Amino acid sequence: MPNSFLKVPFSFSEASLLADFQICESFQFTPHFNTRDYSGDWTSISLRSPSGEVNNIVAHAASWKEYKDTPLLKACPYFSEIIDSFRCKKEAIRLLKLAPGSKIKEHTDYNLSYADGLFRIHIPIQTNSEVYFYIDKKRVVMEVGSCWYGDFNLTHRVENLGETDRVHLVMDCVRNDWSDVLFQKMGYLFDREKKEISYSDDTKLKMISSLQYIDSEAARTLVKQLQEELASKKDN
Repeated sequence: MPNSFLKVPFSFSEASLLADFQICESFQFTPHFNTRDYSGDWTSISLRSPSGEVNNIVAHAASWKEYKDTPLLKACPYFSEIIDSFRCKKEAIRLLKLAPGSKIKEHTDYNLSYADGLFRIHIPIQTNSEVYFYIDKKRVVMEVGSCWYGDFNLTHRVENLGETDRVHLVMDCVRNDWSDVLFQKMGYLFDREKKEISYSDDTKLKMISSLQYIDSEAARTLVKQLQEELASKKDN
């Protein structure tokens, strides 16, 4: 699927990324809340969150309308510069750290494709050649300082078999005219958005598992809809 993932035509300084990351390391990273989706050590810290607190690492939910910069972002000038270079509204912005020997299991997210109006950006700060990141069953090799979009409604997983932490700056951005121009340059196929996506039963089960962590009426409604679709297919 051509829109599964795309490299964004931006590049960032490895030295400046690491300098700001070192500032963040003086704060306590929080273990990811969704313990069913990983094994090992997967932690995060927020630069922008619904409450404006660094330890509020829950990302996207329809019930949250406003996000606030955390005090940590103010201490990180290069991260601030990167964030400002995306001329669109932002929701959650976090650092995600996956320790050596740790694994993020295959799962799907909700409302995290460009067609939904929200797009997630990954910028590697620290990585190694033994990090295996798959989106839609395809491996994506992300170098330090590069910038990537992924459609995380699709199945994805990560495994760190190296000896160093994998650390990414992850931004949830709101689609607008500026981003449409950017995505057109990246080769995004806008006509594919008009085609209805048909999810497999396995993908629907993974979506239900992820949605159950989102406290919103929209998430609960979608869970019910997916469960009814699975039950109807079973009855038939």
